[in-house]
Amino acid sequence: MKSETLAGKRVILLGASTGLGLATAKAAAVEGAKGVIVSSNQQRIDKALEELPEGSEGYAVDLGKEENIKAFFEKTGRFDHLVYTAGENLSLKNISDTVVEEAIGFFNLRFWSAFTAVKYGAPHINQGGSISLTSGTASERPGAGWSVASAICGAMDGFVRAMAVELAPIRVNCVVPGVIKTNLWDAMTEEQRNGMYNYLEGSLLLKRVGEAEDVALGFLYLMKQQYGTGRSLIIDGGTVLV
Repeated sequence: MKSETLAGKRVILLGASTGLGLATAKAAAVEGAKGVIVSSNQQRIDKALEELPEGSEGYAVDLGKEENIKAFFEKTGRFDHLVYTAGENLSLKNISDTVVEEAIGFFNLRFWSAFTAVKYGAPHINQGGSISLTSGTASERPGAGWSVASAICGAMDGFVRAMAVELAPIRVNCVVPGVIKTNLWDAMTEEQRNGMYNYLEGSLLLKRVGEAEDVALGFLYLMKQQYGTGRSLIIDGGTVLV
């Protein structure tokens, strides 16, 4: 069975100054990949580069604007794999309390900016390359207050399948994390966050909340494997089964 090595491959990671993206950049670097991390904040980029090998690149790009994404890919050159993990801090609200303009803002970064990155990034991907996006279990296993997150994840799942057909033979897949311990939950109070983690540790099949490194392994697999496309790789500790 053929599994591509990442040694010498150029990997562009959007939303990679912290959390899932940074963990994936580190894991790819261990396997010899040359990482290019992108985020909106230069200070976070600089800090993240301190944790990555010499030769890694980092750029501050406002991913909320199409023209910025277009300009970035026009100047960045050829590469092998695109990973998109960008997202704002999650805020869970019942639909009666949801401000639609705020909901649209979440959709813009988590879905439309990923859509735009695929549009402008795909023409620069080398033969045998891939695109890996980020969805979530909210589309399959939503709870009260998850209307926006569930809608975004459902849209991403459909987009991945459509792009797998349209962009073939580029492989297009997504990772579907459950609740993972990252800064995306910082909008919650510490009490709320710890309460959620404690509940999940008692109810999940694997009896722990996921770490960013768990998800990074999923992204590595999707980059290295050679025969799967249009698929969603669930990494959730058994969330969708309980």
